[in-house]
Amino acid sequence: MKIEQHQISIREVIVGYKDSAEEGVAAYGGKLDIRPKYQREFVYNGEKRDAVIETIKKGFPLNVMYWAKNEDGTYEVLDGQQRTISIGQYVNNDFSIDGYYFNNLSDEKQKQILDYELMIYFCEGTDDDRLDWFRIVNIAGMKLTDQELLNANYTGPWLSDAKLKFSKTNCAAYRLANDGGQLVSGSPIRQEYLETVLSWVNDGNVKDYMAKHQHDANADELWEYFQNVIEWVRITFTNYRHEMSSVQWGEPHNKFKDKKLNAAKLEAEIKELMQDEDVTKKSGIYPYVLTRQEKYLSIRAFTDKMKREAYEKQNGICAKCGEHFEIEEMEADHITPWHEGGKTNSENCQMLCKQDNRTKSGK
Repeated sequence: MKIEQHQISIREVIVGYKDSAEEGVAAYGGKLDIRPKYQREFVYNGEKRDAVIETIKKGFPLNVMYWAKNEDGTYEVLDGQQRTISIGQYVNNDFSIDGYYFNNLSDEKQKQILDYELMIYFCEGTDDDRLDWFRIVNIAGMKLTDQELLNANYTGPWLSDAKLKFSKTNCAAYRLANDGGQLVSGSPIRQEYLETVLSWVNDGNVKDYMAKHQHDANADELWEYFQNVIEWVRITFTNYRHEMSSVQWGEPHNKFKDKKLNAAKLEAEIKELMQDEDVTKKSGIYPYVLTRQEKYLSIRAFTDKMKREAYEKQNGICAKCGEHFEIEEMEADHITPWHEGGKTNSENCQMLCKQDNRTKSGK
């Protein structure tokens, strides 16, 4: 990749600055695409955004930016999107600092900002060169997520439509998943909604699904799947609880969507389990009532005091094989299994040698 250093004033960069939301952000007389398809959405919080402007006001050096130069004389921001948008928003009077918008500043202070020179490297190379560079450069100290890196590799009409549905503030997926109670955690603009549904639809293999559908005209198939999952959850689990936002709904939906389930019976069991102090992971109740796999529940473990008490009562003898062991060679076990109503307390604790305990539990 060919790289050339340039110093360009803010005055020149913000000419024609225009933020068209989903349609993109442009500047530099319309020649600069600040948010190419492979780029992340604007994610700076107010503190970081303000820090960019304060750095410029004080004349301190701002981190180097990188633009990809296209054959037609246009440019795309490889690194520096967040800083460039922060500058554009401030000069556009979209936010204030210490009660002062840009147009409240004196002419001298406005000139100081507009004359500030940004250090920008123009980069020329193939699309692969550009995406490889995008993967490795530091974007204002904000590490790219795995999904953002995958987006850089699988650009195309499918991704553009998928981001429109799953990766915009208040996007359709966000509205659907929060209508009646939040069912999906994370931030759409950090690609967490998109990553979640991709994981659901293809059993965790996000990359494979993106590679297969990269050149599709749209992401309607993924959107339909997401709608089906959310509808199934609402019908199956009729009483909303905040723990539902932490459930990975793809797996239970994919396995049980065609089975006839009794929503009232499921709700009665969920209500009882929510009150069980031995269940330490309440969100795991939902997959548990479908699969009966206790791994989802994180059943409360016996304390060291309970283990010592049982060990002393048994004089170090394994309750199953009858052999003597040191306490470090033994593990605590429910005499009456939890699923049969046994509690995690001293009265229901026995010590087994590790081999017998793991044979009993199927580990």
